[in-house]
Amino acid sequence: MPATSDAESASRARALAEFGAALRLLRVEAGLSLRALAHRIGVSSAYLSRVEHGHDAIPTPDRLTAIASALDLPPAVLLELGHQVEPLVSRYLERVPAANALFVELARRNLSGPQLARIKAFIDAEFPVSAPFGVSSARRLSGLLTPERIVLHLSCAHIEDVIDVAASRLAPPGGALAASALAQEILRRERESSTALGNGVAVPHAIVPGACPAAVLATLAEPLAVPTPGGAPLRLFVVLVCGEGGRAHLELLAQVARLASHNAADALCAARDPEQLIEQLSQIEAGCG
Repeated sequence: MPATSDAESASRARALAEFGAALRLLRVEAGLSLRALAHRIGVSSAYLSRVEHGHDAIPTPDRLTAIASALDLPPAVLLELGHQVEPLVSRYLERVPAANALFVELARRNLSGPQLARIKAFIDAEFPVSAPFGVSSARRLSGLLTPERIVLHLSCAHIEDVIDVAASRLAPPGGALAASALAQEILRRERESSTALGNGVAVPHAIVPGACPAAVLATLAEPLAVPTPGGAPLRLFVVLVCGEGGRAHLELLAQVARLASHNAADALCAARDPEQLIEQLSQIEAGCG
């Protein structure tokens, strides 16, 4: 029994650290100081700092919704990252008991992610809402990837090596920004604050004025043992370039954070070729909602 308790405690500590890292990443990229975000949601900056460092519990669904609003993100992003969707659904089922039957029917049919996406599309069309709850499908990571921008089983010794390879795929030939300059810009941002998210995933990125959103996804032949929020070595990198900050940029970062929180690295690292990886990623994204 004590071993189980220790394992549960360690798992909870990892979850808190990984959520805190994702929240800190999104806050920094939104251009908000710790004090500014704390003021907007009506909490102390000391409390928010404890959350970002994994020393305090993940906020309640209502507080996560408030944080999402302050960051200009759809509420579902933080609710999923914080694994707080279940309490939200439970409250809905208490208010509308008839919804239980619908969930039972969904479970009986064992619907896949793409099948659930079709149901969601019908609901969105039939019962539109004024503000989106989740990330727009137009901003999904899979839409930015091509087989040429997938690097499988890369052998490297340092994060810098991954970024150099990714920059060579992202910098257009004859473009205004050479691959070496792009790599330096991504590394500059990485040195400001690590973009490791948890479960072996990192999202190095840079804002390059005028650039179209683009991504490279790289899996590693051997994990890199570097400091990470949950202690897991890095084995999957999503390197992003955007032309400007703002909501679209944040939603892309949130997409990668969701992949990390859903432990998608196992499936993506097992892909045999780039086409299979993109297909696997699309299915995971559909399952995330």
